[in-house]
Amino acid sequence: MLLLSTSNRFDSIGQLLTVILIFIFVLALTYFATKLTAGLQKGRLAGSNVEVLETFRIAPTKYIQVVRIGGKYFSYVVCKDTVTLLGEMTEDDISEFNKTETGATVNVTFKEILDKLKKQ
Repeated sequence: MLLLSTSNRFDSIGQLLTVILIFIFVLALTYFATKLTAGLQKGRLAGSNVEVLETFRIAPTKYIQVVRIGGKYFSYVVCKDTVTLLGEMTEDDISEFNKTETGATVNVTFKEILDKLKKQ
């Protein structure tokens, strides 16, 4: 009776370790698949002449977007099923929200933001 109880414990521990190893394998596989997909998307968009500069939500499924296409700027309303052109904008109409007082652009990474939040 005691031998049977000990055997079941070892089987249970073995099953638990197997499930944990499978879980870690699936997480690693998901991580590398996501990195691969992101790399492919980044490569596809790298030489693009279309850039979304700013998005503003006006309703749960409606957004206003400022888009640079080539050297021209446009504003669009993006809805669930439609995209409507509001009009063309000049470069002077667009406020430089990512410029500092000296005029240099600010490139803030997510890591810098996270570090700033950790300090608070």
